[in-house]
Amino acid sequence: MRRLLPLLAGLLLLVTACTTAPDPDPKPDRDPSSDRWRPKPGLAWQWQLSGRLDPTVDVPVYDIDGFDHPASTVQDLHARGRKVICYLSTGAWEDFRPDAARFPKSVLGQGNGWEGERWLDIRRTDVLEPLMAKRLDMCRDKGFDAVEPDNMDGYRNRTGFPLTAADQLRYNRLIARLAHDRGLAVGLKNDLDQIPRLLPDFDFAVNEQCAEYDECGRLAPFVAAGKAVFHVEYELDTGEFCPQARKLGLSSMLKKYELGVWRKPC
Repeated sequence: MRRLLPLLAGLLLLVTACTTAPDPDPKPDRDPSSDRWRPKPGLAWQWQLSGRLDPTVDVPVYDIDGFDHPASTVQDLHARGRKVICYLSTGAWEDFRPDAARFPKSVLGQGNGWEGERWLDIRRTDVLEPLMAKRLDMCRDKGFDAVEPDNMDGYRNRTGFPLTAADQLRYNRLIARLAHDRGLAVGLKNDLDQIPRLLPDFDFAVNEQCAEYDECGRLAPFVAAGKAVFHVEYELDTGEFCPQARKLGLSSMLKKYELGVWRKPC
C-alpha cells in the first residue's frame, strides 16, 4: 500500500492538471495617468497665447491656448518633436470663450484685471467640476500632452468671495485629478504659498515674475523633485534674472506681456 500512495497522488495531480484551466495572466486596469508626460527641469519652452502661431521655434515644449488651436496644430507640433501644453483659465471666467454662457452668474465674482475676465467662486465645485471636466476633455481630445490651469490663486486676491487657503487647495487638487484622469500632465500656476502641500499633485510649475519679486527660491522643491519649472519675466533684462534661474534649474525666458512670438531665453 505504501508504494501505491505516491502513484495515486501522481494520478490525482495529472487529472487535476488536465481538468483545470490555467489562470489567465493578471491584467490590472490601466491607469490613464501612468504614462503621462513628466517634464524634467531645464527644458526650453515657448509660451505663445496671442498672434499667429509660429511653430518653428527650436524648443521641445510649446504652451498654447487650448481653445484657439485645433487638433491639427497640436499634431503639427508633435510632428516637429514638441510636447504641447494646453493653456486654460480654470480659476476665472472669460466672456469670450465658447462655453461662457454655461457659467451661472452666481459663480462670477469681481474682475481679475484683464478685460472680460472675472474670478470664479471655486467653492462651487458642484457647478465648476463638470464645466472644467469638459474643458479638459477638449485638451485631451485635441491631443495635448499637458494642461496649464491659470488663475489658480484666487484666495490671494479680491474675488468678491470669501475664499480661503483650504478652498484653494481643494480646488487645485480637483483640477489636478481631472487632468490626471485624462492622462494629462498638469502644472501649478503661481500659487507659491501652497507649493509644499501641492507638490505631490502637480507634474511641473509655471511661474511669472518670481525674479522680479524675489521669489524664485520658493520654486526649488519642484526642481528637487525632478519637475520642470517654466518661468517668464516681463520687466527685467535677462542679465538680471538668468544667472539665478540657471543656478536654480528653471526654464526661464523674457517675454512681452501679450505673450506673442517674441522671446529671449536664458
